[in-house]
Amino acid sequence: MRTSTRGSRRMMTLAVVAALTTGLLAGCAEDSDDGSSDSDSGSGGGGKTTLTIGTFGVFGYKQAGLYDEYMKQNPDITIKENVTTKTDVYWPKTLTRLQAGSGTDDLQAIEIGNVTEAVQTQADKFVDLGKEVDKSQWLDWKTAQATTKDGKTIALGTDIGPMAICYRKDLFQKAGIETDRTKLAEQWKGDWSKFVDLGKDYMKKAPSGTKFVDSASSVYNASFGGESERYYDKDDNVIWDKSKGVKQAWDDAMTVATSNMSSKLKQFEDPWNQALAKGSFAAVACPAWMIGYIQEKSGEAGKGNWDVAAAPTASNWGGAFVGVPTASKHQKEAIALAKWLTAPEQQAKVFAKQASFPSTPSAYPNLKPLPATTEYFSNAPITQIFSDSAKSIPTQIFGAKDQPINTSINDIGIVQVEQKGKTPDQGWDAATKEIKDVLGQ
Repeated sequence: MRTSTRGSRRMMTLAVVAALTTGLLAGCAEDSDDGSSDSDSGSGGGGKTTLTIGTFGVFGYKQAGLYDEYMKQNPDITIKENVTTKTDVYWPKTLTRLQAGSGTDDLQAIEIGNVTEAVQTQADKFVDLGKEVDKSQWLDWKTAQATTKDGKTIALGTDIGPMAICYRKDLFQKAGIETDRTKLAEQWKGDWSKFVDLGKDYMKKAPSGTKFVDSASSVYNASFGGESERYYDKDDNVIWDKSKGVKQAWDDAMTVATSNMSSKLKQFEDPWNQALAKGSFAAVACPAWMIGYIQEKSGEAGKGNWDVAAAPTASNWGGAFVGVPTASKHQKEAIALAKWLTAPEQQAKVFAKQASFPSTPSAYPNLKPLPATTEYFSNAPITQIFSDSAKSIPTQIFGAKDQPINTSINDIGIVQVEQKGKTPDQGWDAATKEIKDVLGQ
């Protein structure tokens, strides 16, 4: 994943794309490089207009050949992509340039964890793209995330991360648990606590050396990813300590953290990768972009043992946008490029190469994972499952400090309980202290 919301892991895709040219995988990680790099898609000069696009991680536009295609269609345009590997470097740098009114790229990418801050504090620094497009092309909730209260849409949606449950049906079978994806989805439909309850049943006859899930944090984020009201309310009041969604997700996570059903792993780190290869946990909440990663890390031994079922509730993990700063010296041309890059046809092309799941529903009927990927996941109707989830995700309310609040709950609160043996109350108190520091309270 390319964002800190998704764990800042977009660069992990690079290792997988070679094997999965068109799998359900959104590149979503970054490497250890804190710096920036420039990537030219063509030479300028000759009276051409050079448009720059600032991105973080791997967006897939260059990889899918979109820049070359656009320049071929528009020979008077040259496109230069300026890539900053890490979002925690990219966004502060972008904010500084937006506020200065100079130095921005002609097109500027915005990660979902930063879009609320952009909407609330930088809206006047972006062109209103809502006046330039038919907004019905995008999922309503996606467009709403980049739209101000007075109706200005500062950026157009790129990818999203609809959620499902990926599970090892061989391990489920050995534990005496239902393996049929449709029946499983019905068992836990509408309530993540039902998914957790299934974990209790799994552990009664769990195959030796296995756990039900990878971590309590993954359960928290999956459950919380389907909530409309999160850490802020619609009036931008901080309500993290009163939110029903937070309480429910925390309770689900604590049931896992205080039981024997968690492998207590941090996603995408080496021990987690090794657990995938060994088949050490039976289920994981997986956004569309995680499918290819699971396939690559589980390897040949996992082929036909993995399956995919609809998640208890429609949930989202990740996504980004592209906007045009008012400081662009080539606004007209930049707007045209932004519209073209984020149109359904181009989002489908990025999916075919990078497998980032589109935020434009009209692209869904023609999305097809590789036959090898479908076979790997027991011929599950992967595209249908993720498409149905995408269409049902509610409009979510984000706030300026959403990301650090979420990090405090996961990396401090839940870790205190799951890793250090503290009580849920002690974990909550630790998270509360950190959050109050973040909010300056």
